[in-house]
Amino acid sequence: MKATILKFRKRKFSIINKKFLSFSILLLCLNSLQAQDFSDALRFSQTDLNGTARFRSMGGAFGALGGDFSAISVNPAGSAVFANNAAAITVSNFSSKNNSNYFGTTTTEKDNTFDLNQLGAVWVFKDYENTSKWKKLTLALTYENTNNLNNTIYSQGINPNNSVADYFISYANGISEGTITNNSFTQLDYAEQQAYLGYEGFFINPTVAGGNQYVSALTGTGDFYQENYISSNGYNGKLSFNAAAEYDERFYFGLNLNSHFVDYNQRTSFYEDYLDAPNHDPNTGVQASRFTNELYTYGTGFSFQLGTIAKVTNEFRVGLAYESPTWYSLNDELRQTLLVDCVDCFEDTTSFYADPNLVVVYPTYRLRTPGKWTGSLAYVFGTQGLLSFDYTLKDYSNTEFRHSTDVNDQLSSLLDTSNEFRVGGEYRIKAWSLRAGYRFEESPYKNGNTMGDLTSYSGGFGYNFGDVKLDMSYTFAQRDFQQAFFAQGLVDTATINRKNNNISLTVLFEL
Repeated sequence: MKATILKFRKRKFSIINKKFLSFSILLLCLNSLQAQDFSDALRFSQTDLNGTARFRSMGGAFGALGGDFSAISVNPAGSAVFANNAAAITVSNFSSKNNSNYFGTTTTEKDNTFDLNQLGAVWVFKDYENTSKWKKLTLALTYENTNNLNNTIYSQGINPNNSVADYFISYANGISEGTITNNSFTQLDYAEQQAYLGYEGFFINPTVAGGNQYVSALTGTGDFYQENYISSNGYNGKLSFNAAAEYDERFYFGLNLNSHFVDYNQRTSFYEDYLDAPNHDPNTGVQASRFTNELYTYGTGFSFQLGTIAKVTNEFRVGLAYESPTWYSLNDELRQTLLVDCVDCFEDTTSFYADPNLVVVYPTYRLRTPGKWTGSLAYVFGTQGLLSFDYTLKDYSNTEFRHSTDVNDQLSSLLDTSNEFRVGGEYRIKAWSLRAGYRFEESPYKNGNTMGDLTSYSGGFGYNFGDVKLDMSYTFAQRDFQQAFFAQGLVDTATINRKNNNISLTVLFEL
C-alpha cells in the first residue's frame, strides 16, 4: 500500500496545518443535518433477538407464554405469569462473519464480542386472602441490549467505472468555485465541506473557471482498485419499568415504560489506487488516496408497550401486544480525514501530513422509529412441554426524522412493511428442558435485494435446581444485503452475506 500524503492547492492552508497538526477543534455546524440518513433510521429501528437463553433458544416465541424476563419485552402482561419473586442475569458470546463480494473479489471479516446483555427482577404481590378476582400484581425492572452493534466488514476489488471523485462531484455540483476558494473549511456546511475536500485534494475541477459544475481531475478512466473497511461498535439498550396484573386466573394485563440508550461508533476507511487504471499518468496528479470517516452517535429515547394474555383453556393461550414507536433524541459527531499521494500538484514539493483533527458536532435531531403489533398463540401440554407461535407486523415506512422532509420521503418510498414469524417448542424430562426455535423476518425494503430476509435457527437446554434455574442457548442467523461505500456519488455496492452465532447463558433465582 502506498504512503499517503495530503497536499492542498492553497499555500495558506498548508502552512496553517503545519503549525497546528495536533490542534483539536470542536465545531457546532448549525447549517447541516447531513447526519440524518438511511443508516441511522434502520440502525435504530431494527432489533436483534437478544435476552435470556430460554427466550433465545425458543426463537423468541413467548408472546402468549410469559413467565420469562425477555417475554416481558414482547408482551408486558408476561410478568404476571411469574409465580414468585425472581431475578435473572444473562451473558452472551456474539460472533459475526461477513463475506463480501465486490466486483468478483471475495473477502471475509470476523468479529467476536462477550457481553452481559440482560438483567431483570420481578416482584410478585398475591391476594392471599382471596377477596378479589384480581389475584396478582407484579412489578418488574429489566434491562436488555436490544441490538449488538459490533460489526466489521472489509471489501476490496477493482471498480471498472467509478472513483471516489464521483462522490465529491455529487456534492460539488451546484456550489460555485468561489464558495470553496473564498471560505475556510469551518465556514462551510456539510455539502460544501465535501466539495472543499474534493477540490483541494485535486480530485475535481470546475468545467469553467468560477463555475458550479465539476468533472473528475483523475487521469485514470477506469479499473480503480478500491478497499473499504467498516468497523463499528456500540449498543442500543432498553431499560423497562413493568407493571402487570392477573384477573380471575385467566387474564393477564401489562404495561411497559421503556427508556432507550444509544452509544455507537463507526469508522470507515476507503482506499483507492490509480496505478493500474487505464490512461493513468504516474508523473502527475493523484496517485492514491485514503478517505476516512469516524461517526459517533449517542442519545436517548422513550417508548411504551401494552399487552394482554388470555387462557382460553388451561392448555390454550393467546396474546396480543402493541409496542409504540420509539422517540429518539440523537446527536452525531463526525471527523473526516483525506490523505492524498499526489505528484506535481503543489509548488512546494515538501511532503507533510495535514490533519486538523476537526470534529463536526451536529445539532440534536429527532428520530421516530416504527411501532409494531405482535399476536401470539401457545399450547401447554401440562408439565411435559409446550409449543408457541408469534407473528409481528412492523411498517418501516413510518420511520421519520423530524424536520427532514426529503429524507422522510425517501424512507416512505423505499421501505416497506415487514412480517416476522417466530416458532418455539420446549420438552421437559424431569428437571431437564430441551428447546428449539425458528425465526423468519422479512426485509424492511421494498426491494429485497437491498437487504434480504433474515432466517434464524436456535436450540438449547435448561436444568431446574429448584430455586435456581440454569439455561443455555445457541442461535444462528444469516442475512444478505448490499453495502454501499458512500451515500451518493460512488454508490456501487458490495454483496455481503452476514452470519451470526450466539451462545447465551442465563441464571435465574427464585426469591
